[in-house]
Amino acid sequence: MSKNPIKNLNELVEKIDQMKKEDKLDLSSDQDLSIAIMNLLSIEEHLIFSGAKTNKTNYYDLVKDVREIRKELLKKIVKDYEGEVWCISKHLLAASMRLMEVGTKQLGIGKKEEAYDMFNKSYSLYSLFWALNMKIIDVGEVKKIDDMALDKNDKDKTGFLEKLKELVKKATDCCIE
Repeated sequence: MSKNPIKNLNELVEKIDQMKKEDKLDLSSDQDLSIAIMNLLSIEEHLIFSGAKTNKTNYYDLVKDVREIRKELLKKIVKDYEGEVWCISKHLLAASMRLMEVGTKQLGIGKKEEAYDMFNKSYSLYSLFWALNMKIIDVGEVKKIDDMALDKNDKDKTGFLEKLKELVKKATDCCIE
């Protein structure tokens, strides 16, 4: 049985910090890149909807170019993937972006609690994207034990996504040099 790589969060953060020092990992740059990819996904969607709403095919014609840029950039983060990891990664970023936008709209109309909930869900998906692509999780080993526990030894029981969010917060702190 393989060791759970996020059982000891501090050990993992230390490993990531060491990789940063050795220039093997630049998560602040990759984080910026992931946000750019989110926006490219959003541009693809808007081009398709604009084409449909206006009946102007020139919007559709632009999708291919934007998609090629997005694919090229996504390859910089999603390097070694198997099965559906590429598509899962793409959809995690797209869903994260959409939830951010819904949250922003909710905030704008004074629905703070709903906005905060959307922002939290957005960050959960974003953290899952990073966990998947940093190989922190092995999707083949994901099993249900308890609603909020990672395994039978998990005393905190804050849940998988909460632990991932904490990890991503620590790992992608762009203010640490």
